[in-house]
Amino acid sequence: MRYLIAFVVMAFFTTSMRSQQFELGAFAGGSNFIGDVGRTYYILPNEPVVGFLTKWNRSPRHAIRFSLNYAKISADDAKSDDTRRQQRGYSFQNSIAEASLGIEFNFFEFDLSDELPQSTPYVYTGITYFRADHVYLKDGRNGNLSNEGTNWDFAIPMVVGYKEAITEHIIGGLEIGARYTFTDNLDGSWPEEYLGRRDPKIEFGNRNTNDWYVFTGVSFTFTFGRKPCYCF
Repeated sequence: MRYLIAFVVMAFFTTSMRSQQFELGAFAGGSNFIGDVGRTYYILPNEPVVGFLTKWNRSPRHAIRFSLNYAKISADDAKSDDTRRQQRGYSFQNSIAEASLGIEFNFFEFDLSDELPQSTPYVYTGITYFRADHVYLKDGRNGNLSNEGTNWDFAIPMVVGYKEAITEHIIGGLEIGARYTFTDNLDGSWPEEYLGRRDPKIEFGNRNTNDWYVFTGVSFTFTFGRKPCYCF
């Protein structure tokens, strides 16, 4: 019996290896912040983002995806449509370095072993771990937002996109991806995360909503490995 189990396991992994199709490429575009400072638009890129991504296509409908991205984020109350924010006059800059792992799901079958053209909308989600600065009003409400300390935290990516095979080995994509973070202090509105204690004198904004950041851009990936047969 143990020989039969070993044979089945070996056959499964052998078939899986033959069906692997990998992608490796880059992502570039713009980023924007959604929080308690600045404009309230959900998609309005105002800073650059660049990154690297790789995919393991497990079937024509889904892939395991890993990405590394680096972006600047900034917001300025003076550019907001909210008169209360304009009068308050806060602004900040921060940087995001993130690693993300999850599943990309294709709405239509995307099989590069078939004839071109191949295209499909897709969605992606998983878990993101990122580094940013903590921000707080070091000199009180009448002062400026200062960057101090390191903020390591998690986020949930929610990405929608469209991709198309330009050639047999080059795939182009366009996507918009929002990250719901587990922090409310990318903009300095909840300094307890940095100080380790409440300080109502320098808290501001809506405590019931965490910060978001959004990446909008294009990707180009190159495929390699054996053509998939997806015949498990």
